[in-house]
Amino acid sequence: MRRATITGLGKYLPEKVMTNKDLEEIVDTSDDWIKARTGIEERRIAADDVTASDLGVKAAEEALEKAGLKADQLDLIIAATITPDMMFPATACLIQDRIGASKAAAFDLEAGCSGFVYAVSVASNFIESGMYDNVMVVGTEVLSKILNWEDRGTCILFGDGAGAAVLQATDKGGILASDLGSDGSGADTLYMPGGGSLKPASHQTVDNREHYLYMEGNQVFKFAVKTMGKASLKVLKKAGLNKDDVDLLVPHQANTRIIASSAKRLKLEPEQVFVNLNKYGNTSAASVPIALAEAEEKGLVKNGDTVVLVAFGAGLTWASAVLEWNDLK
Repeated sequence: MRRATITGLGKYLPEKVMTNKDLEEIVDTSDDWIKARTGIEERRIAADDVTASDLGVKAAEEALEKAGLKADQLDLIIAATITPDMMFPATACLIQDRIGASKAAAFDLEAGCSGFVYAVSVASNFIESGMYDNVMVVGTEVLSKILNWEDRGTCILFGDGAGAAVLQATDKGGILASDLGSDGSGADTLYMPGGGSLKPASHQTVDNREHYLYMEGNQVFKFAVKTMGKASLKVLKKAGLNKDDVDLLVPHQANTRIIASSAKRLKLEPEQVFVNLNKYGNTSAASVPIALAEAEEKGLVKNGDTVVLVAFGAGLTWASAVLEWNDLK
């Protein structure tokens, strides 16, 4: 059976590091308070003139190199982001042009922090159908541009970064199953009200600070705790596996308590769960690919391992995928 497998991974983080101590200088919070509630110690912040496509290009080029693939061999690029360079054209099109992927179709996918896993599912279906052979998925975010740095409930959580994966056809292993979900009744728990057709940009929307990210933290936390473990178990069942088969869980990096809850649901030991939240914070759609790229770099996944990717995000959305790992080319 023709499946999709990841053949190359890349990541890119801005150079600027913002620590919890730095945040103490600009908002009413403390290093201890942030670490105790989230597990975050620092995050990366992009320069003022850096965009989502800038970060995405860097990650995409590394993924291509790891896959041993040239940009003009790509058939499709999917960019998962909630912080696009602009409303249109798609950030994926900007990345396509800049890396020289002249033969690739391109579009953006917006599912909040679930975006990368959503996009991997879409990409794998294109490959399984035979429509495309080589697909690039990029998760890229510059969340610092939409944060209210006076709101300690949100500005402490997020960071900037990008991760990318090249997917190609395989007849062994690869992506065994994926599962996607949404609950639009929770749309108002994590959103940015201004800038769309509901509230087009105006002096009033700017004055009302409606172009910033808003979040009902307690509601999102409850949703995530309930959803992450459930989504992981569901996709394992779809693949004909169970929690005893899992070698590594790569979850969305939002909060250590949420990650711990998911690990407990799957009865995993700490060494079976990859966490880099302390270094980067929540990078939304870039979170899972950055974590997966680091896990691979550290030798934490080997040929034949069962790897579960799982995320939740604005929408509200959730997504999971299970892979039988093939060593990168």
